[in-house]
Amino acid sequence: MINNDLLRRISTIFDFNDEKILAVFKLGQGVITAEKLADTFKEKDDSSYKPLLDVEFASFLNGLIIEKRGKKDGPQRETEQTLSNNIIFNKLKIALTLKADEVIAILELAELSLGKYELSSFFRSVNHKHYRDCSDDVLSTFLKGLKIKLSH
Repeated sequence: MINNDLLRRISTIFDFNDEKILAVFKLGQGVITAEKLADTFKEKDDSSYKPLLDVEFASFLNGLIIEKRGKKDGPQRETEQTLSNNIIFNKLKIALTLKADEVIAILELAELSLGKYELSSFFRSVNHKHYRDCSDDVLSTFLKGLKIKLSH
């Protein structure tokens, strides 16, 4: 999925305004200006549209974890340079302190049924024999379910 779209959807789900989004980036040690943020929210065919880099989006997700759960003692985790749907999904799960049953319930709100075994395959190490890539559809459905859950 496109980082810009994911940021837009996550910001909408949590009802974050631009100021809050910038604060979350800062928590995750991300450096992004209000101008760049405005450009990331523009349509792709707009000449001033700017793609949100993986490292930038990772800093937002890390900031979201700190925003929702509080700062951990000790040195902060290093920001990922590249992101996959699996990493994004896992960071959202961590930020919201969701257990497998809760993630499954959120997916079911958006009409996707997954078993615990299928779900756990997304959160395994890439080298694990039961690792599975998280598709755009699964991540999108999770965000859709999250929006439904948090709007009630």
